[in-house]
Order: sequence, then C-alpha cells, then structure tokens
Amino acid sequence: MAMNHVIDDLLPTNNWRWITFACIALLAVFLIGTVMNYVVAYFGHCLGVNIETDMRRDLFARLQRHSFSFFDNHKTGHLVSRLTNDLMDIGEVAHHGPEDLFIAFMTIIGSFSIMFSINWKLALILAVAVPIIIVVSLYYSKKMSNAFHNMYGKIAGYNARIENNIGGIRIVQSFTKEDHEIALFQDTNAKFRSAKLGAYKIMARSSSINFALMKVILLLVLGCGSWFVIQKEMSYGEFVAFVMLSTVFIAPVKHINQILELLPKGYAGFKRYLEMMDLEPDIQDAKDAIEMPRMRGAVTFSDVHFQYEASQEVLQQLSFSVKPGETLALVGPSGGGKTTICSLIPRFYDVTSGSITIDDIDLRDMTLASLRSQIGVVQQDLYLFDGSIADNIRYGNFEATEEQVWDAVRNAQLEELVASLPEGLQTMIGERGVKLSGGQKQRISIARMFLKDPAILILDEATSALDTKTERAIQVALDQLTKDRTTFIIAHRLSTIRNADKIIVVRDGHIEEEGSHERLMNEEGHYYQLLQTQTV
Repeated sequence: MAMNHVIDDLLPTNNWRWITFACIALLAVFLIGTVMNYVVAYFGHCLGVNIETDMRRDLFARLQRHSFSFFDNHKTGHLVSRLTNDLMDIGEVAHHGPEDLFIAFMTIIGSFSIMFSINWKLALILAVAVPIIIVVSLYYSKKMSNAFHNMYGKIAGYNARIENNIGGIRIVQSFTKEDHEIALFQDTNAKFRSAKLGAYKIMARSSSINFALMKVILLLVLGCGSWFVIQKEMSYGEFVAFVMLSTVFIAPVKHINQILELLPKGYAGFKRYLEMMDLEPDIQDAKDAIEMPRMRGAVTFSDVHFQYEASQEVLQQLSFSVKPGETLALVGPSGGGKTTICSLIPRFYDVTSGSITIDDIDLRDMTLASLRSQIGVVQQDLYLFDGSIADNIRYGNFEATEEQVWDAVRNAQLEELVASLPEGLQTMIGERGVKLSGGQKQRISIARMFLKDPAILILDEATSALDTKTERAIQVALDQLTKDRTTFIIAHRLSTIRNADKIIVVRDGHIEEEGSHERLMNEEGHYYQLLQTQTV
C-alpha cells in the first residue's frame, strides 16, 4: 500500500520533501521490524532448545530407572540415538511451528485483505491456487513422516555399530578383523544412506511441485493484472502494489510448506521419544514401599524361581539363608546361576516366583534406593568412569571428606600406587580405566566400596582375572572390606573361600550341595571334585 501511495499519489506531485519523509518513515518501520525479528529468532530458538533439553533430561532420567533386563534387550547405540538424533528437530518444530504458522496466517490474512481492497477479482484468482499448495504439502508430509521414522531407526543402527566397534577396538585389532568391521560398517552406512536419500527424495518432490505452483501463481497475477490494467480496472500503482503484495502473500505459503516438511522429522523423533517414555520400568517401588534403616543383613531365599522373560528357568526351588555378618560362597560350573542369584538381591532382576527377604522384609516391600544403597557389588568386569582416581573413589559417597577418601585408599591397599603418581588422586585414568592394570582398577573399586560402607557385600569373582601375587594383595583389602558384613562370594578359585561360613554348590539352577568347607570335603561330592581338579 505504501508503494501504491508513493507511485499514484506522491510521485505525480513532484514533492520531494514528502517523498523523503515517507522513505524515512518506512525506514523506521523496517528498523523496528529488524529488532522484532531478532527478538523472535533468538528467544524463539531459546524456547526450542529449552524444550529439547527438558525432553532429554526426562528421557535420561527414565532410562536410569529401567532394570537390567531392559538394557539386556536394547543396544547402547540405539539408546544414545534416542537421546541425541531423535530430538534434534523437536526444538526446531517447537520454535518454528507455532511461531511461523501464526505469523504466516496473519501475513496471509493481512496481505489478502489489502489485495482484496485493491482488486477483489484478482485477489480471488490468487486465493484459489493456495489450497492446492497446502493439499500437496499435506500429502507429502505424511509420506515424509514415515520416511524420517525409518531414517531415525537406521541412525540408531549406525550409532550402535560405531559404539560396538570402538568399545571393542582392542579385540578387533588383536584378531586383525579391521576389514571385517569395515565391511559391517559399510553395510550399515549404506542402509543409513538409502533411508536418508529416500526421505530427501520425497522432500525434493514436494518442494519442486510447490515451487512450480508458486511460479504459476505469480504468472497468473502478472497476466491477469496486466489485463485489468489494460481494461482500466487497475492503476499502474495498484498493479505494482498488487504484484509486491502477492510476493508477501506467497512467502508465508512457502513458510507453511517448510513447516510441513520439518514437521515429519520432528514428529518422527517425538514418536520415538514417546515410545521410550511410555515404557514403564519393570522393577519399581511398590506404592507402600518402606524406607529401610541400616540393615542387619539377614538374607533368606524361599523357593525362588527365576527366568529371563520367555527363556527356560535359570533358577528352580532355591532356598537358603545367611545370618548377619556371615560369608556365603557360591561355587559351581559356569552358567549354573551364581551371578543370577546375586543379581536378585539388589533387585537388578525380580524373582519369577518365591521370595527373597532381608531382615524378614521382602525386597519388593522396600524402596529400591534404600535397598541398593546398602548393597555393594564388586565385580570381575568392573566399570570405572572417565575421570580421576578421586572421582571414581568418591562415587561410593560424594559427601565423603578428604580424610575418609584417604582411609579408603589405605584400606584398599592403594596408597603405594597413589604415592607413585605425580598427580596422586587427581591422576586421570582414561575411559573405563584404560591407563590402569587390572589389579589397580580392582583396588579402586574396593576403595569405592569402603566409602559406600554397605551392610551386604557381593563379590562376583572379584580376583579371578588377577595373577597370584596381585590376588593376595587384594585379598588383604577384601578381608578388611568383608569384616562385619554379610558377604556373598562367587568364587572361581576355591582356595579363596575355605574360611567361608557356608558354601553352596550351584548347578543347573539349583543347590546341589550346602555346608562348610570341611563338611563338603568329607562328603566327597561335587565340591570335593572341583577342589581336587584345581589342586592337580
């Protein structure tokens, strides 16, 4: 309209002063528009980023509450992809969706109203073509939604392949299987490429058709507008204003089309996000779960049966008890169920039937936090975080004082190692403690457990991968750690459990023998045979 007035009203008067004033006024409007554009662009993206951040926080928190069985069935790379790639476009949709649609519709209504006031016939001709563009965009939007959902699935597989390779790179190189891994990656990469190209092919079709339709609209405006000018139904100024308004009118249609292209990407990620959020943890607190005080550590298994989902039973009719402060050793062939028994105590898995009680209270009647905070697990395949020695030890108790940390270091026979390092406790150990030996990593895990100070301790073949000298040194630390605690030991070397209060031989998911070392040796059963085999 401003252009219309300049050409038809101001220009014929040759009044340069008024023309200059009009240009300055328009400049002021443009400057205000620039500032508003910055505000909308920045703070709109802030909103999108905040939404994306909150969704990642909620999804990560949900993952922390899932049981071991969930992680048994989901690849790490797939879960990482859900936290990263799947949510990339949600922030953009959250920002640009409502904002751009509102601005687009307001611009369409405003520009159409002005065009209608200039020439209602030409305005109606222009309006007829717009629904065609929107229908085409909606048609391809549905196709793109399916394509991007498939693409995100391929991205998850791609991430899983990379995570699997990098995590096992030492095995890959030691077996010289680099070419095999490259071939596997190329296959995964090709599938990802195919899925991505398929999605963009649909997007290109949609964009091309809409581009052609918009150019046809401009041709209609130029052709029909010229006819109206010739017929004296429009002035030159009105014609120029109408052409400029038509570009203003079409620009929001382009934005709507872009939103309809972006929406499937955001929706596909949001759908996968909801799939994860809708998965309830299979192990969680009962409504009336109690907060356990410091436990005495009396553990009782009563007719326990367990199986992993649809697989055959791993444990059958398991019944035994351990008194507070006693040490129970679990021995037997690999795959017999020893580790599974110990995994049931902190409720990493739930029993299929039967019950497990601590201090005469069923595990399922306790809060998970109060249960697990009083159970310590030291494994053969332990995990250390990328950080310093101090960071990993403090994982047992973030509130520990410097003195308590050093007490844990001394009790874990770790003082000599720390003293030999230039940076002491602040020495960085690398991912999974790659810069340390097996014995050093085991000592750190024991120091971490001293800080946690659990009532019940589980040692899952904690020294089986160590040499004899290192094992003896660590056994001193373990003897100190197990003092006055109810302790479960999964033993590979039977010589380390002679002093256990009770020994249980687990075979094929049930208890075959039970008793002290002396009693089982006198019975000359399976335990006797295992010990004889190791001493030959």
